[in-house]
Amino acid sequence: MDQIAVFLRGINLGRRRLKSEELKRPFADAGFEHVRTFLASGNVVIRDPGLGLQEVEARVEEAFAQRVGFEAGAFARPLLALDELADDPEIRRPEEEGFTPHVIFLKKRPEPKVRQALEELETPDDRFRVLERHVVWLRRGRMSDSQVQPRHLEGALGGVPNTMRKITTLRRLVAKFGR
Repeated sequence: MDQIAVFLRGINLGRRRLKSEELKRPFADAGFEHVRTFLASGNVVIRDPGLGLQEVEARVEEAFAQRVGFEAGAFARPLLALDELADDPEIRRPEEEGFTPHVIFLKKRPEPKVRQALEELETPDDRFRVLERHVVWLRRGRMSDSQVQPRHLEGALGGVPNTMRKITTLRRLVAKFGR
């Protein structure tokens, strides 16, 4: 069975708290089947409905706005693609050097100027790699110790909607729900 992971932005932060069953309802309302959640941060796995990824994202976002009453950006990726991403040499090599990869999911491929803006943010402990519709933030040390602030990153991304997950979360999700 082909599966799609959907990552929602801003779930279980502040007043946007949802239990697993509440998180699943908008997906069911949108007609998705075999809906399962992972952790409490807006990670959902569904059976592939045979739609394009952008259509999946649009349906989820609309259902969330109607059912829950707030907007939650949705970022859909095939589970198989996440497995391949987690094994990419651009992620594996830096891990061996002590970096922790964080994957930033984007709605679209970033424009070339984004790559340059990210390079300008780099420090000895912060590196960035653009891979398709993802930016990998390679961080050595704790995120809270980084000189790169969320506003800097948002500026470099040029306002492209995004959400971020640690690579270990993606690997655990793939291991739990299959390859």
